[in-house]
Amino acid sequence: MDVRFINSIHDVGAQQWNQLCSDDYPFSRYEFLSALEDSGCTTSQSGWQVAHLLVYEDQDLLAAMPGYIKYHSYGEYVFDWAWADAYQRFGFNYYPKWINAIPFTPCTGPRLLTRTQHESAALIAAIGAALEKECELKGYSGWHCLFPTEDRSTLFLSAGAMQRLGCQFHWFNHNYDHFDDFLARMASRKRKNITKERNQVKEQGITFVVKEGTNITTEDMDLFYALYRNTYLKRSGHTGYLSQDFFHHLAKTFNDFIVLICAVTEQQTTIAAALFFRDQHTLYGRYWGCFEEYQFLHFETCYYQGIEFAIANKLQRFDGGAQGEHKIARGFEPVVTYSNHAITSNQFRSAIENFLVQERNHIQTYIQEAVQLLPFKND
Repeated sequence: MDVRFINSIHDVGAQQWNQLCSDDYPFSRYEFLSALEDSGCTTSQSGWQVAHLLVYEDQDLLAAMPGYIKYHSYGEYVFDWAWADAYQRFGFNYYPKWINAIPFTPCTGPRLLTRTQHESAALIAAIGAALEKECELKGYSGWHCLFPTEDRSTLFLSAGAMQRLGCQFHWFNHNYDHFDDFLARMASRKRKNITKERNQVKEQGITFVVKEGTNITTEDMDLFYALYRNTYLKRSGHTGYLSQDFFHHLAKTFNDFIVLICAVTEQQTTIAAALFFRDQHTLYGRYWGCFEEYQFLHFETCYYQGIEFAIANKLQRFDGGAQGEHKIARGFEPVVTYSNHAITSNQFRSAIENFLVQERNHIQTYIQEAVQLLPFKND
């Protein structure tokens, strides 16, 4: 097997890359990754230098891993700032590092793309050896895989990359036909709270428009970017990780995977919107923005409208994004997420391994406690 690193996804054709995608999970597809690259969101200047890993056998592309050289830990959602601080205190450099991840996208899914449906021990060993050599050659502190599926995480663990657990909150469709079916599973007080929140949005004269596919225009994306940018500026003082050009690329090449839900006033003015991605089974809540603040508007646009869309389209799951304990009361259930970490320094690897053992116990306890807070009736 021949393992190579490339500094642009355009070194591989779209058909070659996408034939490795075993399902329609949107974020590992060529169009999404190229939109990030071509719009300038993933560059050495942004701290996301493209370094995709490819595996060839007899000149045929056998496997790929979306990869980036990172000069910071922004936009990853697996938090290792404390590790970087420890390196700095002892006079070592944690950055650069190599990560197998989807930029700015904490959504579990394929991270090792293969032409076949299985990953052989030989393939994993070859990748692990190549990454170890690349880290040594380029001076990376290690390599990391963020938000793989559980089975892939176990494979990377066998290649020497320590496993880390995390927690997110996802909504699951228990064969609902209507939103009221979902509410009917809840205890009375929790059900009334959600109904009250939704009614307050309606009483403010706000309705919602759902756009999909070719109905989403470049003008829609311009409006959404303005909303997204405004919200980032108010919250953090910068304009966000993603550029207007990125959203233009999505509208042109990726609209089969996107859903735009807009909040509209009685004067037919769009005041807020949420941009979702979807595949055959899952809705992914990704980006949000607003011009004006209204009571419970965020919850309605980003969560309740997403749930209604998932029910109407018979989707099995709604991944509402990273963190957010406020999702529990709204019927989002805790799920385990995974990441893997191969650290080159023996000294730091031992310390991080001990930390991960303690953190794992905390995460497992946290999930058990979160389950007890779910709003559903006791069966």
